[in-house]
Amino acid sequence: MVSAEPSAEEHILGGLDPEQRVVATTLQGPVCVRAGAGTGKTRAITHRIAWGIASGVYTPQKTLALTFTARAANEMRQRLRALGAPGVQARTFHSAALRQLQYFWPQAVGGPPPGLVNHKARLITEAAQGMRLSTDRATIRDVAAEIEWAKVSMHTPDTYAPAAENRDMPAGYDIRTMQRLYQSYEDLKADRHLIDFEDVLLITVGILEEDERIAAAVHAQYRQFVVDEYQDVSPLQQRLLDAWLGSRDDLCVVGDASQTIYSFTGATSRHLLDFPARYPGASVVELIRDYRSTPQVVNTANRLLAARRPAPGSTPDTWATPLRLVSQRPAGPEPTWNEHPDDEAEAAGVAVRIRDLIEDGVPPHEIAVLFRTNGQSQAFEAALGDANIGFQLRGTERFFNRPEIRQALVQIRSAARTVGADRADVPRQVRDMLHSLGYTERAPRADSATRAKWESLRALVALADSMAARAAEQEESFTLAGFAQELERRATTQEAPVVDGVTLASLHSAKGLEWDAVFLVGLSEGLMPISFADTPDAMDEERRLLYVGITRAREHLVFSWSLSRTPGGRPSRARSRFLDAVLPPAPRTPARRRPVR
Repeated sequence: MVSAEPSAEEHILGGLDPEQRVVATTLQGPVCVRAGAGTGKTRAITHRIAWGIASGVYTPQKTLALTFTARAANEMRQRLRALGAPGVQARTFHSAALRQLQYFWPQAVGGPPPGLVNHKARLITEAAQGMRLSTDRATIRDVAAEIEWAKVSMHTPDTYAPAAENRDMPAGYDIRTMQRLYQSYEDLKADRHLIDFEDVLLITVGILEEDERIAAAVHAQYRQFVVDEYQDVSPLQQRLLDAWLGSRDDLCVVGDASQTIYSFTGATSRHLLDFPARYPGASVVELIRDYRSTPQVVNTANRLLAARRPAPGSTPDTWATPLRLVSQRPAGPEPTWNEHPDDEAEAAGVAVRIRDLIEDGVPPHEIAVLFRTNGQSQAFEAALGDANIGFQLRGTERFFNRPEIRQALVQIRSAARTVGADRADVPRQVRDMLHSLGYTERAPRADSATRAKWESLRALVALADSMAARAAEQEESFTLAGFAQELERRATTQEAPVVDGVTLASLHSAKGLEWDAVFLVGLSEGLMPISFADTPDAMDEERRLLYVGITRAREHLVFSWSLSRTPGGRPSRARSRFLDAVLPPAPRTPARRRPVR
């Protein structure tokens, strides 16, 4: 007897836990979801959208799901397609605003739309040179970050100085210099008919607030809104969301105040925490069942947050009671810790532990080494290279923007046009083309930059292999042209292929990701918390950053730090104060402490 197909309700709601089901079935009015790490928040909100459509409450084309990265938006679209809701718009704030701005520009402003500044560095450098200021890369990067903070906080050059009184300025700058440089940057953009990504939001807000016809058109287009990672919303993004909503309240927000780690960019959890007050009668749901991590990892994360103590001078709304997560997974190994004499020894020790995990069957791409600052990566790159362990750097240049990948795409596209529908051995064709760019079958024993380039090219080879194998299983043709088309699609959505290597990443860039094994390294005072975290709020954000790192781990979690920067150096470092909540007490004399495994 053939079993009946599951109903739409069973398909969409059947696998949800009780709290997720409440989220998915509360389809109207304001809804606030406080969702801890690993509790299935994306599952809950995508099933909510799908159930809203299946039950006839939502129209796909009138539903807008907002998130913060192209990767997260792409994942949301894929999940919605699988649930039978392919027409929903899932976008980042910037993507949604840019689309509207380009559409409404002719009637709102007139004339050709401005060009978009993808990277601020060139214009900031030009402005700085005109003022005879330093233009080294680090300073320009810091200036760009400061301008972005000012704009998402809705401060113009005229209002910037009073707002920035307590902010750290880029090296060698005072507030007035930064203010003048900000104005010069804005003048250069205006002279050249250019806008940056923050302008996209600002101008869209201005059009919606000033033109009732355009606002009415947008309100008619979108009726239901879902916002993921709501704790990361900036004042500017909140103002844009308000303009999209108008007087309506069909809004579902999802976030976790304990994962607010981007305040330096203008993000604030205040909007999440104030949601019930702003929308009296709003449905508030807490997701605390952690499906990602073992009880040992979850308990460690809980202990870290439980040790928080509000300090005099802290901002009240940053001290919301954290969610206490409950693991839904079987027990796993206890987190371990290792103290090392210096940074080099720490990196070497981590490489040894990683080799042990790989030999025990943990895939390299399921292992991550997370650190506080990008400058810490070099020692671990060298140690992994010496151990012949592949790795990938995350949080640097996007995969499809890397020079070697851009060159590879040009070669593959050109070859695809030449061979047409030729069904030759595509993986072999790809290997032959990439050989001229530095690809070899064996990993190079070279500097970290060469190894990173090789890992990027190997990812393309691995993708060609997997696509060829899948086509063979399904008895379908696989051509170089088809491979080129897949690469074009991935480049458009920034869907990078998986690199089968250990991930090296900063804690900030690890947000939203997870691995079977996570190494949290460099956990000494001055790095975690960072030395410039000199206020109660900044110190608490450092604690939240470590919490994010801990909750990236599914099963294996290792803490490590070193007592000295260089071999033979004086052991002047102390382990991070945050570890007192999760590890045995530190002995008075660091040298007496013995590493454990």
